[in-house]
Amino acid sequence: MGEADNLFGDEHVRVYRETGGETGHIWREGSTILLLTTTGRTSGEPRTAPLIYAQDGDRYVIVASKGGAPEHPGWYENLSKPPEVELQGEDDIVPARTRPPPPTRSRRRAW
Repeated sequence: MGEADNLFGDEHVRVYRETGGETGHIWREGSTILLLTTTGRTSGEPRTAPLIYAQDGDRYVIVASKGGAPEHPGWYENLSKPPEVELQGEDDIVPARTRPPPPTRSRRRAW
């Protein structure tokens, strides 16, 4: 078990930021984690979530599954307004703009 395996939520965000992703970027079973910062849809405050991701060329791919729950996770709901977000992959922090899910054929490729 790695040092980051027991990190979750706010603690994962804190450690990831403190170490520039050195601890927290590689998570359970080799999953890679990025930090997604959105603007709260009702509060207007920044909200950061650690998320498993994959890369498709120069794009980050994240899935709003909420562990299979029937409702979307809060961070997904925050993507509607505004679509501008911040991504942190290891120590690289970049502004980004979200896009709707791709057509079915592209989704299959991402999976």
